[in-house]
Amino acid sequence: MHIQRAQEIAASPVMAQVTYNGKPIYIQHVDEKNELARIYLLDQPEHEIDVPLQQLTEE
Repeated sequence: MHIQRAQEIAASPVMAQVTYNGKPIYIQHVDEKNELARIYLLDQPEHEIDVPLQQLTEE
């Protein structure tokens, strides 16, 4: 996923369908410098992780 699109999704009040390893996620923050996104799986909101933007897919 491109940095700009990830930032748009993170800032939007509308929930976008984004997946990480085939599982639906929520993007909390985008780190432009390191090209990472802070995410959590929708079924595990207490478990936040940083992942490379390239591993995110918009459905």
